[in-house]
Amino acid sequence: MFLHWLIATLAVYITAYLLPGVEVRDFWSSIIIAAVIGILNAVVKPLLVFFSLPVTILTLGLFIFVIDALVILMASALLDSFEVQNFWWAMAFSVILSIVSQMLSKIIE
Repeated sequence: MFLHWLIATLAVYITAYLLPGVEVRDFWSSIIIAAVIGILNAVVKPLLVFFSLPVTILTLGLFIFVIDALVILMASALLDSFEVQNFWWAMAFSVILSIVSQMLSKIIE
């Protein structure tokens, strides 16, 4: 579990570095950001997926990207050390974050 949190932390820090519309104050802040995103993904995301199931089915699952962006925007609203400029940067952040996380997982594990 600690290894997954470390991978998520590194992925948040690297992704924020790559995107000019996303700002993370420092590496230590990315530890908290990774935890908050993980908690929101565990608690809020399943509720959003459940309530948007008809839209998700109609869009053949593409609405999940919107839900991921909303989770990122929620994390940004909760934390002062994490700033996302708008919805599109949140969507880009969520897509690139998942790619970077997968790459780091393959390298580290």
